[in-house]
Amino acid sequence: MSDTSIKVALVGNPNVGKSTVFNALTGLKQHTGNWTGKTVESARGETEYQNTGIEIYDLPGTYSLLARSAEESVTKDFLCDEEYDVAVVVCDAVCLERNMNLLFQVMDVTTNVIVCVNLIDEAKKKNIFIDYKLLSKKLKIPFLPICARNKEGLDSLLATVVEVSKQKRIKKEKTIEEIDCKEYITWAEAICKDAVVFRDSNYVSKERKIDKILTNKYTAIPMMFLFLITIFFLTIRLANYPSELLFAGFNFIGRQLRNAFMLLGVSEFWTGLLLDGGYKVLTWVIAVMLPPMAIFFPLFTILEDLGVLPRIAFNMDGVLKRCGACGKQSLTMCMGFGCNACGVTGARIIDSPRERLLAILTNSFVPCNGRFPTIIAIITMFLATVSSKASVFTGVIIFCIVIFVGVAMTLLVSKVLSKTLLKGEQSSFVLELPPYRKPRVGEVIIRSIFDRTLHVLFRAMIVALPAGIVIWLLSNLQIEGVNVLNYCTSFLNPFAQLIGLDGVILVAFILGFPANEFGVQFCKCFKLTDTKRFEKHLLTKHIDF
Repeated sequence: MSDTSIKVALVGNPNVGKSTVFNALTGLKQHTGNWTGKTVESARGETEYQNTGIEIYDLPGTYSLLARSAEESVTKDFLCDEEYDVAVVVCDAVCLERNMNLLFQVMDVTTNVIVCVNLIDEAKKKNIFIDYKLLSKKLKIPFLPICARNKEGLDSLLATVVEVSKQKRIKKEKTIEEIDCKEYITWAEAICKDAVVFRDSNYVSKERKIDKILTNKYTAIPMMFLFLITIFFLTIRLANYPSELLFAGFNFIGRQLRNAFMLLGVSEFWTGLLLDGGYKVLTWVIAVMLPPMAIFFPLFTILEDLGVLPRIAFNMDGVLKRCGACGKQSLTMCMGFGCNACGVTGARIIDSPRERLLAILTNSFVPCNGRFPTIIAIITMFLATVSSKASVFTGVIIFCIVIFVGVAMTLLVSKVLSKTLLKGEQSSFVLELPPYRKPRVGEVIIRSIFDRTLHVLFRAMIVALPAGIVIWLLSNLQIEGVNVLNYCTSFLNPFAQLIGLDGVILVAFILGFPANEFGVQFCKCFKLTDTKRFEKHLLTKHIDF
């Protein structure tokens, strides 16, 4: 990076591809969410153009600088108080007039503004013509067409940034409170009247026809159910094959390692500790968790990329409002299907502390991807007598019912809490339905595997390895001829009997708090093979915190 550094503020409405522009310029893999409020903190990246260093700050997407939410406050504070050289406002070429409102507000608080008109490829498909020279002439600021996904026009953007930065940026005296948004609407219409030409007046007709199905009060819920059935069917059906291969591969490697330990003269204690303890639990976690996540996350991300996921949030908004929750909770619920931890941390997009706490407390009712294998195991157990083809279809239906029961519990508990312990006024929720876009399958797979699947799996692995070793030690270290786990199960047995269990199952339940697989390994240590006891164990261990 050169000693000379230009500081750039990247601003824009949600869903205009702002984070995609940021990624294309900096090479970082900042997640590009296709719904409102996905980013609530600014991300920083660096790039270089003609030996000039450029620092780029990806500010949260916002519709206005009249701050009403956390993301709007972050953007407003940065633009009004921080030191930077250039403000780049990213706009959507398909709906440029709508994006003008934010552009005018930025122009009112600062100089050195550049307009980056993204998604020109989509505008071309919809036969939308934009006269960038005319827009530049009218507003006396640069208008630059780019396609961040294909990295078109980025060099021109960087060159303009360097050129504009040579002028001293002036903070204007007009305050945010003096901004008149109604005046901006009229101004935007006048400016775009001649510069933006819609050669096909029915360019959104297809999208509206699809929306009539996906957002219709009669068909929205069935369509949402159909999407979930498809995703879960593919996850359940396809995950079995790689899981079997992984189990077989890890078992083969385990046998070879055991033979190697024998040849090296490694003691039984260390062989058991490393192979029967650490290795078995670690490989169990990988074989059980990796295939479903590697299938579920990409499919879920494709729905996000298509623009379907925001419409599911739109459909759920009214229901959540009636339960006293914020419409944004639907987004955290969707995130919870992938990982409850992501759903809980994602609750920060909710402004109201009361509604944020509601989302956090109820997210655990949404079955996350890590619980899928357990739910599948329970369903398979009860469908053992059904034919293979029928069992798969029936299993998927039951699985979806379980999912909807979890969602129903989320809504019910939210309703109860909002009427009792967490009373308060509901906040507003602005949700933009983005245009339907062709999913970038390659990028989706890479992003889902590396940013989500491997990230979650790595966190599980660093817990699984030491946990397996601890479980093995507790089950093999003896005091007066009795192992430590026997003491634990004997101590807890009276309490377990009160709820219809026994000490072994209760200890397995406790060990299942950090991860389900640890409870399974514990039962293996105790050779818990009795069918009824094993069924009880499975029914308890899927409650994952």
